[in-house]
Amino acid sequence: MAHGHTRMFIRQLLKNPSETGAIMPSSRKLAARMLELSGPAPDSVVAEYGPGTGAFTRAILDALQPDQKFFCVEINEDFARRLRKETPDLSVHVGCASRIAEYLKEEGLDHVDRVISGLPWAVFPDGLQRKILDAMIAVMPKGGVFVTFAYLQGLIMPSGRLFRKNLGRRFPDVRKSGVVWENVPPAIVYRCEK
Repeated sequence: MAHGHTRMFIRQLLKNPSETGAIMPSSRKLAARMLELSGPAPDSVVAEYGPGTGAFTRAILDALQPDQKFFCVEINEDFARRLRKETPDLSVHVGCASRIAEYLKEEGLDHVDRVISGLPWAVFPDGLQRKILDAMIAVMPKGGVFVTFAYLQGLIMPSGRLFRKNLGRRFPDVRKSGVVWENVPPAIVYRCEK
């Protein structure tokens, strides 16, 4: 299955690099670090942005408590279709994460406590970064947590540096993990608390 997911990522990257931004799925080590840093959240609403083929999704589902609600937002229809096929009970909304309020309403919810994101922020222009972050902040209560990652090479790109500034302007508490070397390419994780 892993090789099939990698082939799919490469196809999607060639088809639309501004949506995919990766050549292969994230590693289990990166998924574990993302979940560790998101922290426990009983009685919470958890959303995943950009699940792709489900590297983080599977880890989230394994850690999910019975009283938590979970859904995904994926803009790529091919990824969404595959995710639904592999995890039929999972709620997957197809579209941009900037429409989070709309997806929450469809779920019968009004807020999100945890967002775990696999979006390729370093390939997004400033306007799209701000639009997605502002939409999320608007539906996140105080104490809400946003966890995402950045590839090491993306940290030096202008859009990667801009993303870090955009996080600092919206979250009073932004922390950066050490490097997860067991990922291709190596990555760091941002943990942001509202």
